[in-house]
Amino acid sequence: MRRTPVVASRILSDLTGHEVRLKCENLQRTGSFKPRGAYNRIARLDAEQRARGVVAASAGNHAQGVAWAASQVGIASTVFMPVGASLPKLVATKAYGATVHLVGNTVDEALKSAREFAERTGATLIHPFDHLDIVAGQATLGTELLQQMPDVGTIVIPTGGGGLLAGVAAAVKLTKPDIRVVGVQAEGAAAWPASLKAGHPIALTSMSTMADGIAVGLPGSVPFDHVQGWVDDVVTVSEDALSRALVLCIERAKLIVEPAGAAAVAALMTHSADELGLTGSVCAVLSGGNIDPLLLTHVITHGLRAGGRYLAVRVTISDKPGGLTGVLGVVRDAGASVVDVVHSRTGGRLGLEEVDVMLTVETRGPDHRGSVLDALGAAGYAVHVEN
Repeated sequence: MRRTPVVASRILSDLTGHEVRLKCENLQRTGSFKPRGAYNRIARLDAEQRARGVVAASAGNHAQGVAWAASQVGIASTVFMPVGASLPKLVATKAYGATVHLVGNTVDEALKSAREFAERTGATLIHPFDHLDIVAGQATLGTELLQQMPDVGTIVIPTGGGGLLAGVAAAVKLTKPDIRVVGVQAEGAAAWPASLKAGHPIALTSMSTMADGIAVGLPGSVPFDHVQGWVDDVVTVSEDALSRALVLCIERAKLIVEPAGAAAVAALMTHSADELGLTGSVCAVLSGGNIDPLLLTHVITHGLRAGGRYLAVRVTISDKPGGLTGVLGVVRDAGASVVDVVHSRTGGRLGLEEVDVMLTVETRGPDHRGSVLDALGAAGYAVHVEN
């Protein structure tokens, strides 16, 4: 395991009014915090259990953590992954020595197959979060952070099944009970708020989020008691916030993170300091950096659009020579750069000599985006903003 660095973030410090630092678990072995728990769990197996090997189910980060930890201990590992698991995570898991089976469309379906494999072969199931040894392993992040940021007042943590949140909360609260711990979930996969309100884990009926690393439909029963007892709050963030946070990490911190890994940054960007109850110096945990380059491209584009850096509009113009030149001249004079132009003459509402033009332009932020729209409107164009 690596002792991952803690780096300052001036932009988040300015935004929140608190000193903010980033705990870079995206630079951990295998690209996420997962080896902490996986190694602790596997290293504690007895000789008989080691001889039968281990099995796990994961969309990628836990898979790599288990495969790496098993290789360090010298035992066999088998991992069940959803059919849609990202190629880089699949390749990396195999490279760490695991035998990989692609099963089902979700981690829950893969977990069912992993349980059946464990019952059939005697292999030990290494659950991604629902075991005390896993929680204890993740707690090492908390103890490490206290050494690196002894003055930390608030820790903000991406949250899925709850293993990392529970472990860090227990580690820091037992030492410094006044430290505030806040979990962050994606709005489209937020099982914790309702579960905490009910007093027991409640399963989601559906999930939809780009943050696959924290897309867990049912909180773990083992971490639940820790979270209920030690965590101060759990908040949610939108898909737009996740993509904007990922772009910020790349642009300003020069760090590649996955959407789940950027959840804590997303919370600091979109929730006020009062809403989060920030106190003292703040640490945002970047929980992972394993992202498919193709997905990264899409998320960056999504984040740029959400941050007002892209503008897509449909403009109705005259279908005569000079019509397109006129609208492009307005965009040019407004200081925007055209990325793409698409004509459409088939819209039912168009007149005989009209054409719809789809324009995608680069802008310098929300204010500039508004200026471009104002300029088009002032020039007499009917403009419809495309989401």
